[in-house]
Amino acid sequence: MAQSTPYDDSSDDRLLATSTAGDNSAPLSITEISQALKRTVEDRFGYVRVRGELSGVKRAASGHLYLALKDDKAVLDGVMWRSAVPRLAFQPEDGIEVVASGKLTTYPGRSKYQIVIERMEIAGEGALLALLEKTKARLEAEGLFAPERKRALPFAPRTIGVVTSPTGAVIRDILHRLADRFPTRVIVWPVLVQGDGAAKQVSDTVRGFGALEPNGPVPRPDLLIVARGGGSIEDLWSFNEEEVVRAVAESPIPVISAVGHETDTTLCDYAADRRAPTPTAAAEIAVPVLRELEATIADLALRQRKVVLRPVELGRERLAARADRLPKLEQLLQSHAQKLDDLGERLRRGLVDRAASGREKLADLRLSPAILRGNLRDARQRLSSARLSPVLVTRPLAEKRERLAALERLRLQLDPKAPLQRGYALVSAEGHPVISSQAVAARQPLLTLEFADGSLQVVPGATPKKPKRPREAPESGQPKLL
Repeated sequence: MAQSTPYDDSSDDRLLATSTAGDNSAPLSITEISQALKRTVEDRFGYVRVRGELSGVKRAASGHLYLALKDDKAVLDGVMWRSAVPRLAFQPEDGIEVVASGKLTTYPGRSKYQIVIERMEIAGEGALLALLEKTKARLEAEGLFAPERKRALPFAPRTIGVVTSPTGAVIRDILHRLADRFPTRVIVWPVLVQGDGAAKQVSDTVRGFGALEPNGPVPRPDLLIVARGGGSIEDLWSFNEEEVVRAVAESPIPVISAVGHETDTTLCDYAADRRAPTPTAAAEIAVPVLRELEATIADLALRQRKVVLRPVELGRERLAARADRLPKLEQLLQSHAQKLDDLGERLRRGLVDRAASGREKLADLRLSPAILRGNLRDARQRLSSARLSPVLVTRPLAEKRERLAALERLRLQLDPKAPLQRGYALVSAEGHPVISSQAVAARQPLLTLEFADGSLQVVPGATPKKPKRPREAPESGQPKLL
């Protein structure tokens, strides 16, 4: 009969676990075997690099990052502690293929093994481009790249803010080009343009420029230039980060994106109000050429003067043309001068003839004092012979006096107040005589009864009070007091 092993208890089914002779494998607790497995896994896989697709990415409230790496046949859970998360150069999302570096360990609480990730990178340029397209589609669906959101750039900004590295050739090219074209005030806010923390610095700077007061100690720029030199897609990746794109899209200041060379395109370019192929081109887009502007202004001033003076010149030309067609002054006055000469000669001759005729008549009169005294004597005789009768004056006066007396008699006959002396009364309402009882019954106005010795106001329809009869005097003949 073969000797049985320590674990071979098929020969005897026992209810209680017992140790057999020579058995050196005491039963282990779950914690002991879990710790043994943990040490074995960590010793064997102290450092590994794993390539897989991210799935179930979740950031806990504690700041730790939990995820799973998978391929077409297996899944590996992973965790990235809070201290390592800030070193990530991209935003982890489901579906991104990455290479994770770290160590394998176990999680006894769930009997699972997992990788503690210390570093995570996108697995190749293809995966990086796939992440870029995915992020672009998501942000574009939100409308951050819509053309209607683009704002017009100021024509001649007084202050320009530049977001770039202070030590590279980019800032020197921008300042040199601005000085050549249109000298203006430039505020440089230095930032990292690649590597860890670059995206946060760029986004914070763009928001910091927008938070400046327009009239503060540091004036808010009229235009922003976000610039960086050329490089690979990995070097430019900070400008593809979502926080940078959102900061540029939400900026209250118009933004020119000048990241990379002409063939390089980042998501920052889509969110900006204007894209420049190079940082130098951004400076050219930002400001006009001062000399060209001065020449344009001078040309416009010249054209303005010409436009102002052109009507005057045209008026002079038209006036000269019309003046040439007018007849000469001598021609206009020639006939009138001739007529004036003719009339003057006729007047002279007429005055001479009139004087001669008057002289002849005066000679024929032969006036003398004796003739004048005789004429005066005859006039006095005619005046004394004219006899004026008073009847000629008094008769018209008598006739007019009789006519006036007749009019006075007629007036007295037609006077409406004359019958009052005979006991009649004049009834009037509101200053007008009442000639109809129906009008009084319909309106019932306050009536005025005018008598010879005064007037009395009455109301139509009121019953007048009967006068009290005087009491008879007593028989004694003395009056009785009432």
